[in-house]
Amino acid sequence: MALNYVWIVFFVIGLIIALIKLIVFHDYEIFKKLVEGIFDASKSSVMDIGLPLAGAMIFFSGLMSIGEKAGAINFIARILNPFMKRLFPEVPAKHPAMGQMVMNFSANMLGLDNAATPFGLKAMDSLQTLNPKKDTASNSQIMFLVLHTSGLTLIPLSIIAYRASGGSTNPTSVFVPLMLATTVATVASIIITGIYQRLRFDLVLVGWLAGIIALIGMFAWFINGLPSQKNVPVPSIFTKETFSNVMGNSILFFIICAFIVGGFVKKINVFDAFIEGSKQGWEVVIKVLPYLVGLLVAIRVFRDSGALDAIINAISWCFVQLGITSEFVPALPVAIMRPFSGGGSRGLMLDIFKVHGADSFIGQLASTFQGSADTTFYIIALYFGSVGIKKVRYAIWAGMLADLLGVIAAIFIAYIFFK
Repeated sequence: MALNYVWIVFFVIGLIIALIKLIVFHDYEIFKKLVEGIFDASKSSVMDIGLPLAGAMIFFSGLMSIGEKAGAINFIARILNPFMKRLFPEVPAKHPAMGQMVMNFSANMLGLDNAATPFGLKAMDSLQTLNPKKDTASNSQIMFLVLHTSGLTLIPLSIIAYRASGGSTNPTSVFVPLMLATTVATVASIIITGIYQRLRFDLVLVGWLAGIIALIGMFAWFINGLPSQKNVPVPSIFTKETFSNVMGNSILFFIICAFIVGGFVKKINVFDAFIEGSKQGWEVVIKVLPYLVGLLVAIRVFRDSGALDAIINAISWCFVQLGITSEFVPALPVAIMRPFSGGGSRGLMLDIFKVHGADSFIGQLASTFQGSADTTFYIIALYFGSVGIKKVRYAIWAGMLADLLGVIAAIFIAYIFFK
């Protein structure tokens, strides 16, 4: 599948829905709304996403340059080589992309999105150097992207913060359910993409997967055993909220310092290496902006036309007609919106907090949906656009299928924990 078709589909569906609203429902403001949305999405793509991304991309690209010259990236890659080389058989064992992908996954798991994106873009660029067809996504690039869109998160800092601001008396109640849901989505993405790519699921790969799942389970058990801050009279690091916040940020700061000090110990010119990498980061930002603006504008047209609302209503109606309990249906808009827009799904989640309450079953399920997947279409535009890939092959449906399995898992997990 080419991004060209995805782009056209969003616009054509938006046009059809808008014409129906105009002719049938006499909505004379619909095209004004669409045009205003186009200008607003074009502006916000650059001002709210592109420019903030530029700062993080420039800094962390410089940091990666230091890490590569000091040998830190190769060191990380060697540790996880038995696992990574089975997921990415096309990538040589000591290739920089291995370490860069590990850095991306690690930042995502710690809930550090601003750091994860630069690492991920750098990894995608490295994978592109191995790609024989520069305009077509390779198997390794698709595996990396699908894993990224599964949104594996161990420390959901932003979700906890939004729940606290939404009036939750126990904002960390979704910690373990969210962790379990993202683990299901990640394992599903590996299995789905691995079967399609005919990977060998040997004892080493299965053992690594089982070990990772066990470690996540142990971490979930540890976090679940910590008290909430509201139940501790004296401020303590060993509460769910404080431990989550301190752990994620302290690990990232330690990595930054370790790269810089390691570069100095290895006797490289640390600042020159930083500047060299930073320049490459700016070049990536410039390259990716047109792709980002184009796809986000198309998604905005799709949303503003009412097409997404129609899909949400149709799915809700189907559940009701089938006689399936509809308790979880009010939270579904968050899950459906999530692959298209992180900001849109976040807005729907906050609206659910206002209507149903952050600690209601619907509020907790919406929180789990928000953190159990990632913005698939945004990531495709960002990552593939950064290296000029136009033919994404099966990346979209594989990512969406993994998201769907994550959503189903989130529903079952929410009933176990919150009902």
